[in-house]
Amino acid sequence: ILRASQNIVKPYYQDKLEHALRYAEQSLAGLPYRIHKPEGAIFLWLWFEGLPISSQALYQRLKEKGLLVVPGEPFFVGLNEPWQHKTECLRLSYAQPAKVVKQGFAQLASTLSELF
Repeated sequence: ILRASQNIVKPYYQDKLEHALRYAEQSLAGLPYRIHKPEGAIFLWLWFEGLPISSQALYQRLKEKGLLVVPGEPFFVGLNEPWQHKTECLRLSYAQPAKVVKQGFAQLASTLSELF
């Protein structure tokens, strides 16, 4: 199992990550975004500093357009102080086929361009 995970699974998802980062760079150019350091998961955390709506509201807009993401707010459990950052983050999976991920970034960029 360890050999298979190192030689097959890890390279497979590393390739998907590199494609996703390239799609993000191409699609989101000119928009205020950052990507939290990917640490081996099959998703990216994207931060849209100054997002004019909450990530929950952005999730709803994207869902209506057929793109499913995860809003960031539920991941800040126990943080009672107001912190703008927690409403500006999305979690986006890159485990789908490359074409789907690329289309997802294009849809995300289009929606964010309307907002910013």
